[in-house]
Amino acid sequence: MTINIAGAVSMASFYLLILTVGIWAAKRAKKVERTYEGEGPEMVMIAGRKIGITLGILTTTATWVGGAYINGTAEMVYRPDAGLVWTVAPWTSLLCLFIGGLFFAKKMRAERYVTMLDPFQLRYGKQIASLVFVPAIIGEIFWSAAILAALGTTSSVILDLDKNLSVVISACVAMIYTLLGGLYSVAYTDVVQLGCIFFGLWLCVPFTILNHAVTSIKITAVKEVHQKPWLGKIDESLIGKWIDDLLLMVLGGIPWQAYFQRVLASSSIENAQTLSIAGAFGGCIMGIPSVLIGSVAASTDWNQTSYGSQSPYEINEAAMILPLVLRYLCPPAVSIFGIGAIAAAVMSSTDSSLLSSSSMFTHNIYRKIVRPKASEKEILYAMKTTVLVVTVLATILALFTNTIYGLYALSADLVYVILFPQLVCVLYIPCVNRLGFVTGVLTGALLRISGGEPLFHFPAVIHFPGGYFQDSDYIQTFPYKTLAMLCSLIVTVTLSYISKLKWPEGYVIAFNLTEIPSEPRTTA
Repeated sequence: MTINIAGAVSMASFYLLILTVGIWAAKRAKKVERTYEGEGPEMVMIAGRKIGITLGILTTTATWVGGAYINGTAEMVYRPDAGLVWTVAPWTSLLCLFIGGLFFAKKMRAERYVTMLDPFQLRYGKQIASLVFVPAIIGEIFWSAAILAALGTTSSVILDLDKNLSVVISACVAMIYTLLGGLYSVAYTDVVQLGCIFFGLWLCVPFTILNHAVTSIKITAVKEVHQKPWLGKIDESLIGKWIDDLLLMVLGGIPWQAYFQRVLASSSIENAQTLSIAGAFGGCIMGIPSVLIGSVAASTDWNQTSYGSQSPYEINEAAMILPLVLRYLCPPAVSIFGIGAIAAAVMSSTDSSLLSSSSMFTHNIYRKIVRPKASEKEILYAMKTTVLVVTVLATILALFTNTIYGLYALSADLVYVILFPQLVCVLYIPCVNRLGFVTGVLTGALLRISGGEPLFHFPAVIHFPGGYFQDSDYIQTFPYKTLAMLCSLIVTVTLSYISKLKWPEGYVIAFNLTEIPSEPRTTA
């Protein structure tokens, strides 16, 4: 295999630029820290709550627009069994951040929390609230691994680089500037990366549309030419699954530490809401090039390219459609900018995930449970160690796990089913207590697991109505994930309310999970 020398040099230059910006931002963070009246760890985690509105909008958008986002959007539009109507990511990202800004950003920022897990620990206690840490940290690690794997695949297709080497280098670069400057370095590098994503993808779009092998996307949107129309359609039998996917993306995208880290680092409550709402539109707009590239792929006669007589879908390479389009429908020099855009998207999300994972573990587990009397220096060392460990775990998953996208999808399910209803309860329902919380979490998890997971051939224990069998796996078409989420919410509220009722003499409810003493709140 011959390496694309020009592409490799361009990639090296890109990484050098990002590392330089990260180091500069780290020095800037040191200057800000001298004027920050608070503890060093909070400075690293939430930048002293000094993130302005412009920087906040850009880093929120960049965090949302990851490698899995732009690759997955193109893939779904391209796939003949999906199409645009099943590609909910771009506009669900708009709804997700918009709802987050209206109903969650203000309350979280007003309470001056440091991480997303703080309200849980204040309401339920440090140990019990650690239940929600598990799906949160697993989701972050699997997210990092998924987007690193996306970069490895892309670089191997376009530049003929070893995909494992690309994954390792990207992870190391993101880890270095995250270690150096915390959220400040991550935010400023996000600005550069967002510019690379926007410029790189939009530069490639005209070349793909005008390629001689491509039929007009206006025609192929509604007419079958090389494959089914890329607009797609929703069968009546699958409307439940479509609704389930829609709500999962909208509501399940809110309870992520990477998002709330930006909200909590905002310089004011108003800015926290604004960056979320503006970032909603930014994330949606950044998905447009991927939609166009996916439609171009569905409109391409691949036999007229050097790719081969069969289409990528026919040989099971639909997941690689974005890099394939860049390689075979763009001039080589232009495709290099495309790989730069994907690398930027990957790193803008990877660094955010590394920082958010380490923040939750260090602040909510190490500082509050493992070592309550730890010094500021020890906390910082623990945080840097956690960044290193999370980087290694995510990289190993990206290198050695073939089902990484499935793992990410499953973790996103757990975040939606478990974390979202509990976040609503802890912020909006005063009566909830530890009994309702624990029971609600277990109820949601058990219902989700009982629905099965075809990707891992995990059998469905409960066959919800409307489903069908496919290769001995029962495919659910009922919105069972949303049902699990609602059951978790209802059980949490109902049991909490019942446990607080004044029962007649002779009735005793002997639970030690109902009330805890209030704890002092971190006010950094």
